[in-house]
Amino acid sequence: MNFRIADTFTDSLARLTGEEQKAVKTTAFDLQMHVSTPGLSFHKLDKARDRNFWSVRVSGDIRIIVHKAADSLLLCYVQHHDKAYAWAERRKLEVHPTTGAAQLVEVREHVVDIPVQRYIEPAAVAATTPARSRLFDATTDEQLLSYGVPKEWLADVKAATDDTLFEVLAHLPNEAAEALFELATGGTPIVRTPTPHMADPFEHPDAKRRFRVMENADELGRAMSWPWDRWSVFLHPAQRDLVERRFHGPARVAGSAGTGKTVVAMHRAVSLARQHPGSRVLLTTFSIPLARMLRQKLRRLTDGDVALEERITVDAVDEIGIALYERAFGTPRLATASMIRTVLGAVSQEIGGHAFSERFLEQEWTDVVDAWQLTTWEAYRDVARLGRKQRLAEKQRAVIWKIFANVLDRLHKAALVTMAQVHGEVVREFTETGERPYDFVVVDEAQDVNVAQLRLFSALGTGRADALFFAGDQGQRIFQLPFSWRSPGVDVAAARMRCA
Repeated sequence: MNFRIADTFTDSLARLTGEEQKAVKTTAFDLQMHVSTPGLSFHKLDKARDRNFWSVRVSGDIRIIVHKAADSLLLCYVQHHDKAYAWAERRKLEVHPTTGAAQLVEVREHVVDIPVQRYIEPAAVAATTPARSRLFDATTDEQLLSYGVPKEWLADVKAATDDTLFEVLAHLPNEAAEALFELATGGTPIVRTPTPHMADPFEHPDAKRRFRVMENADELGRAMSWPWDRWSVFLHPAQRDLVERRFHGPARVAGSAGTGKTVVAMHRAVSLARQHPGSRVLLTTFSIPLARMLRQKLRRLTDGDVALEERITVDAVDEIGIALYERAFGTPRLATASMIRTVLGAVSQEIGGHAFSERFLEQEWTDVVDAWQLTTWEAYRDVARLGRKQRLAEKQRAVIWKIFANVLDRLHKAALVTMAQVHGEVVREFTETGERPYDFVVVDEAQDVNVAQLRLFSALGTGRADALFFAGDQGQRIFQLPFSWRSPGVDVAAARMRCA
């Protein structure tokens, strides 16, 4: 009998207390040894849509939700009794009709509108905002199915707009959510070859992202409780493949929390330095504290090899940008967020931009104008603004651009630069001189890389094998609005990999 665990099980296990986790692990080991172990209490879930869902009693209030078939047992979820049952009642395990991959699909809730009698008709109110355009109107059902979208979620996907996109994606399997995100940001999703009829649906590459066969108790133990420090010196075979594989262009490893992306990124940096004597490797991330953590962990992988360690630079990407800028142009005078806020407010008052709040102008500057380094009215007029809630007509953009053009002029006269401009100047320097301070760049937490930073990485690694390697979780994007990576010059579509 195949004994598997789902990523939803390990994620839910992590939310329990330490004592509860110990009890769950004991029960899981008993299940692995034999499903008929005396004392294990299976209970059929009468309200579950999937008739193969059962609950297993761990303690007075903790239940494991399992999917039990004739030749397999899958650990799906664990929580307190009511929450565990509620989870099971909203899920089903099925094989996708197009891709052939096994999926845990969230059951679509059907809402029925009940008409309410109106006795007084309200006055007609003119629409104040234009209707949101649907993102996937031009995408056929067959295309959506080829991306792994469950059949019962097709209508919701077709109705998705800028405002509802992320809410819809949260309900979909990872491969479907990532494909739709790529499509919404102007990219072209990869369509995997469907699994042949009658083949094992758990062997599909997308299924392997969320279901793992546990061959023995040691493997199960590592999957449920492997401490980070031990993962830093141990690689699962699937992770080792990602670390050692040769990529002909930029590569991106995507995976949910706990899949070992950071471990893969660190090992990748060390592996590249060892494979290429004399090479210079940059291991970077978006924040200084995270970079400091990477630097500490990396020392455990270099085994005291000082010469090797010296060839691996570990720092936050903005710190790297400043260092490269200083080398070419001297110390930059950075315009802080408060400076930008003050200038925006002053210019808005002078020009008459009262129709737009200071908060809106600041976000528009940060997420659109400064991010994409827009310097002309035509560039701002035509730029896509995916993720920005407020739609703008061309006349509105024209008013706003007068404000931003004035801000750009004032910053220039004061010899102030933004962080995005720092990265932009460094990119231009690389383009003119052909200099490459690093042979390889490995980026952790890549989901929070912004446009200017990605352009810097593109300049560092364009056209060279293994030069760019990104590890991140698009579902955990915290700080950045969505954008297509191809726009700043990083095309990872042909080499996208995922942690198992």
